[in-house]
Amino acid sequence: MPLNETIIGNGWGATNIDSMGEGPGFRKVRAEIDVKEMGVNTIVLPPRWQTGIHWHERQEEVYFVHSGELVFEFGDGDEPDETVEVGTGSFLRVDAETPRRIVNKTEAEATYVIFGAQGGYVGRDGRAPADDDIGSRAGGPVED
Repeated sequence: MPLNETIIGNGWGATNIDSMGEGPGFRKVRAEIDVKEMGVNTIVLPPRWQTGIHWHERQEEVYFVHSGELVFEFGDGDEPDETVEVGTGSFLRVDAETPRRIVNKTEAEATYVIFGAQGGYVGRDGRAPADDDIGSRAGGPVED
């Protein structure tokens, strides 16, 4: 059964874009599920709408297009220096200081998720229990 509400557990949180609001605008994912180490928001951009140009002092951002088609414009002049068109399932990384504007030129809403952070990659720090301790929670096919 799909998640349709926000749930906070012991060391985790889960939510759904639709449970955080309706219509165009921001969905504050970070606050909703208590994210501590990065910024994360979702934006629903109406048809034929664009954001203002912006950049950051320290925070690199990664954009994920959840649905729709978007044009990312780079540069702070009247005309963009560069553009890239992306669609559903696309990722895009933007350096902190790079001016950007996001444009929805279509007749449908577009939804994208933004992750932002500062401080760098922490490396591969994932851990798992020893093979003899993992029991039925090991990875592999799901048995019905």
